[in-house]
Amino acid sequence: MVEQPVPFSHQHHVAGLGLDCRFCHSSVEHSAQASMPPTFTCMTCHSQIWTNAGVLARVRDSFLHDTPLVWPRVTNVPDYVYFNHGIHVAKGVGCESCHGNVATMPLTYKARTLTMQFCLDCHRDPGPQLRPAENIFDTGWQRDRATPMPAALVARYHVGGRNLTECAICHR
Repeated sequence: MVEQPVPFSHQHHVAGLGLDCRFCHSSVEHSAQASMPPTFTCMTCHSQIWTNAGVLARVRDSFLHDTPLVWPRVTNVPDYVYFNHGIHVAKGVGCESCHGNVATMPLTYKARTLTMQFCLDCHRDPGPQLRPAENIFDTGWQRDRATPMPAALVARYHVGGRNLTECAICHR
């Protein structure tokens, strides 16, 4: 568990209230970074509800003084690794594959250790991690009979070819 400026609960906001990942992580589909929400995103709701809650004092202070909250990373990769959220999302990888089911987390923790082996295993056999586009951000999604087979999803997303099994850092 990494201490955060505010004890944010994905379980409450995602599973309880039904917020989509992209509400807070607005650049996840198009950018290398998933982005952390600016304070005004929090204040979209919290200017109306829980307006005097002590636990949200730092959010209100951040908004009032126009200073960003600094959210320490929970999931880190080494500095020499380049990871792009946008391309993984575009190719059908759901958030849960790397981050675990955050919708069940009262406080966010690192659910997976993102070692090179973890990444290589997925790149060598990506099919089981792929989801239909409409289910990428669905935290309750489960593969079922209606889900296309992994090989069909690999073909649909045009996954494969160059660098599928090679580490892009080692093979430039």
